[in-house]
Amino acid sequence: MKLNLLTLAAAIIILAFYGMHAAHLPWTAWRIAGIAIAAPAFLLFVAARLELGRAFSVRAKATTLVTTGLYSRIRNPIYFFGAIFILGIIIWLGRPWLLLIFVALIPLQVVRSRKEARVLTEKFGAAYLDYKKKTWF
Repeated sequence: MKLNLLTLAAAIIILAFYGMHAAHLPWTAWRIAGIAIAAPAFLLFVAARLELGRAFSVRAKATTLVTTGLYSRIRNPIYFFGAIFILGIIIWLGRPWLLLIFVALIPLQVVRSRKEARVLTEKFGAAYLDYKKKTWF
């Protein structure tokens, strides 16, 4: 739980400093659309990270099968909402060339999610396969 809180605190501090700088920028339609996408995606990303708790790891390993909260609908909400957050920030920044990062991110997340699925299938077997049938990505 300590790591969850440290991660959350670091993200909030970084966003707060950046937000102070960004407050002086003009609010265009693109900036409003970007923040409208990024803000809820960030909150859902943080919620997913907190729900995962001690089951979180950088490398694919299976300690606990989390199937509640956001994980009851989406198998990989951290990847999904992280990508949506990045997309919102790219729109907010108004730098379309940064979409190259987003395009590169998607296949990486798919590869990581498949690797995790193999590890979870090995550890939890039929329970994970049943969970997988009921959820998206």
